[in-house]
Amino acid sequence: MRFDLRVLRLTFVLLALGGLSPAYPQVVLPPINIGNTNFMDGRALPGTMFQQTIIAADADSFSDNNGDTQPAPDALRTVGIATQVAWLSDHKLLGANWGAEFILPLVHVDLDVIPGLDDRQSGFGDLFLSPLVLQWPEKELFGRPFWQRFNFNFTVPVGGYDRNRLANTGTNTFRVNPHYAATWMFTDRWEISARFHYLWNGRNDDPSPALGADWSQAGEAVHTNLAISREIAPGLRLGLAGYHLRQISDDRIDGMNVRDSREQVIGFGPGIRFQRGPQVLFVHAYHETAVRNRPERNQVIVRYARFF
Repeated sequence: MRFDLRVLRLTFVLLALGGLSPAYPQVVLPPINIGNTNFMDGRALPGTMFQQTIIAADADSFSDNNGDTQPAPDALRTVGIATQVAWLSDHKLLGANWGAEFILPLVHVDLDVIPGLDDRQSGFGDLFLSPLVLQWPEKELFGRPFWQRFNFNFTVPVGGYDRNRLANTGTNTFRVNPHYAATWMFTDRWEISARFHYLWNGRNDDPSPALGADWSQAGEAVHTNLAISREIAPGLRLGLAGYHLRQISDDRIDGMNVRDSREQVIGFGPGIRFQRGPQVLFVHAYHETAVRNRPERNQVIVRYARFF
């Protein structure tokens, strides 16, 4: 089975920023897949996949709605280890192989806002589930191999959450985050992959006291992963990957839209994929730019997958 499904994006809940400057968003988007999956993403075969993903991210600046750097927080460091099990059956639905998956992250968040105002938290994050994965058989696009997949994913808020803390490993919100992934081998060695996501966020009915509100809700968003790679030796691929996130509706607090709250980011960087038999290793590094209303980060992602 070749199955590169969505893995965790790290949580950084910065609700305290609302008390530091009105330029900062008081509601933040939850952890999502921006850059976690890339090379050969759309290809999958029936079977079971076990995958471990390590994501380390560091930010020392925050950009406002105009893209200008703001003076806080001093640093945001996150490390996550996500365990994923995905299964793809021989049963057909709409001409595709049907499957399912779950992902459970373990997260450490280290937030330094100003001297004397910081927080550190470790624990399980929210649970990612998909009861409907549809992987279509290989087809041809302009005479070359083409694979595609649909995944109806949602997230259950089981992660650690305390409204009085600056850093949390969970979000206290239910989310729906389906995606469509595809890979096209346009030559014998070159491939291009893409994954297109839509994100809807539920309400947080226990928001930070800093908001002075009964509930908050992050806006809707779309985000895309893109990658291109070349096989330079048997089982070894090198290439470039990137991602784009754009929030398409305002955050809401007690039913009121929050102006200038929409997040945006573009990330890009090199990557490597090495496969030997049923084992695959991915290593990617990303730098972010064009950031709006969120931390500007550098991150490294390492994934190990074993197929059965």
